[in-house]
This record gives sequence, structure tokens and C-alpha cells, in this order.
Amino acid sequence: MKVWIPHQAGLHLVGGLPEGVTVEVAEHPDRLPSGVADVRFWVPPFLSGSDATALLRELPDLAVVQLLSAGADAWVDRMPEGVTLCDARGVHDPSTAEWVVTAILTQLRAFPAFVRAQAQRRWAFEGNTPTDELSGKRVLIVGAGSIGTAVRDRLAPFEVSFTLVARTARPEQGVHAVAELPRLLPEADVVVVLVPLTDQTRGLIDKEFLAAMPDGALLVNAARGPVARTEALVAELASGRISAALDVTDPEPLPADSPLWTMPNVLLTPHVAGSVRGLLPRAYRLVGEQVRRFAAGEPLINTVVDGY
Repeated sequence: MKVWIPHQAGLHLVGGLPEGVTVEVAEHPDRLPSGVADVRFWVPPFLSGSDATALLRELPDLAVVQLLSAGADAWVDRMPEGVTLCDARGVHDPSTAEWVVTAILTQLRAFPAFVRAQAQRRWAFEGNTPTDELSGKRVLIVGAGSIGTAVRDRLAPFEVSFTLVARTARPEQGVHAVAELPRLLPEADVVVVLVPLTDQTRGLIDKEFLAAMPDGALLVNAARGPVARTEALVAELASGRISAALDVTDPEPLPADSPLWTMPNVLLTPHVAGSVRGLLPRAYRLVGEQVRRFAAGEPLINTVVDGY
């Protein structure tokens, strides 16, 4: 059985594999490996999209696609019959949670303004007006999965209060349903969005969602760009009523003429919440575990599309 991976480092990071399993590194992510008929287990490049999914048709014996990303929206509707799709749930929890905490603190403590003042060699900052603070804030986390839980755990020492939201309510865990957002949003100082991109979440952050947020609230989007309606987002942020920290946009890359670039109340990063040095060791530990499970005929974890 051949396993196709996108990183040379993965060869030693996957750990020991059963006899008969060979691993080949793709020299070019958009080109097929040698001996495609033997490829049973494929690990596409991180954050690969439609270009990579086109290769699915060229791998006749493929049985498993193991993504390195937590999101699987580019792949779900493109899987051939009989091929199992797994995501990297859990791999990105630490890095994405760190980005969320950093983004919240950066915006509330006005670090972007301080950076601009430093570039101008200007010690004073807008009349030395005090910044906001995280302590005491009401944080609404939309997306109560593993990343949402990791965000909650890392924010807990800051003496904030939490409300968690998922697709369906889990009363025993204190998790509310998405349908309750119109009631919950006006009570939140910080709204963190971590949902996967699905037909149900596409455009979730719309005009009504944003209007329900109270004056001075902070929106943090570490999900996917299309979860927000860009036109509504730009309009609300242009008013200056709320602020935002965005790791994702629609489209990506963000066009140079987008007004989001120059808004003083917007922090932008180029979809890097999961791009950290610790990604590959965590990701290939998962890959190794999945390959060993597959070779032994055991159930795979993180299954998004079951091809069996």
C-alpha cells in the first residue's frame, strides 16, 4: 500500500508503519506520484483547494483522503464513491486558539495603533486615551467544537464570562443553539466565530447578525471567509460602531482595493491561525495513526465522508 504525503519531514514524523506500507513524498503538490495505481492513502497539501481535488479522478485505487486542515468544505462534495474523507480535527486547536486570544488582546489593547505610532516615532497615542481590556468581558463563542473549547480554556484566566453556541443545543453542557443568536448577540462584548463552512453557515455573519452586536463589540472570525457576507461586514465596520479581527476573508487573497485594508478598527491576518512550526509534528502524528488504523482494518477517526 502506498501513502502519498506533501512534506519530506513527514517521512520521519509519521512514526513506525506496518510492513508493506510505503510513503512517497510529492515533489510538486499538483502533480501525481509515480505508480498512481498503488496510492491508497493520500494526504493533500495544507489548505489545498479545488486544484488538488481535481487529482481525485486520477487515483483509481484511492481509499482514504486525510486532510491536514480542520475544514473540509472544499472536499466534501467532490469525493468519489468509496473514498473516505477525514479532517485534522484537534491538530489546529492550540494554534488557532492562540491566534484568537492574541487577536482579541491586540484589538482591545489597541496594539495596531501603537504600532502605527511607533512607525511615526510618536510616543503619544491619541491623547493617551486608556485602551479597553479583556477582563470582565462577555465572550460569545459560535462554534463549540474542539477549537472553541480550546479558546474557552485559554480565555478563562482573563476573568471573562462565556456563552457557547453550536448547531444544536447541548443543555447538559451549557451550549446554546445557533437559532438563539438573535437573543445572545446583544449581550456579547466579543463574538468569536469558529464554525465550519457548510450550507447552513455560509453567510451566517450577515447584516442582521452584525446589527445585533452591541456598540463597541469585537467580532473575531477564525472560521472561513464565506461565513461572513463581505458587503454587510464592510458596511458595518465602515460605520465604526464595532471592530473586527479577521484571519479569513471572502475572497482570499483579499483584493488590494478592499476597504478592509485601511479601516483602523480592523485587524487582518492572511489565514495564518493554523500556520505554526508545531503544525507538521501534530499533523503527521495524526497521519501515522490513521495509516496504522487503515492498514489494520480499524475504524478511522475524524471521518467527514465515510466511503465504506
